[in-house]
Amino acid sequence: MAQVNGKTDTSVDGCTIGAALERLGFDRARVACELNGEIVPRAEYDERALDEHDALEVVRFVGGG
Repeated sequence: MAQVNGKTDTSVDGCTIGAALERLGFDRARVACELNGEIVPRAEYDERALDEHDALEVVRFVGGG
């Protein structure tokens, strides 16, 4: 089972990163993704599929001052 931000999430197994972000309610324009310790370029979000052994970390950008 894949992990997203440290939690097991079977709903994203087999999804691309882009589909997983959509399914989990993330705005892909406002996040950075790390898959198994490697930063994933946004251009690859719709190409890289998650499998049951993957760990995806999603970091949101927050504005402020």
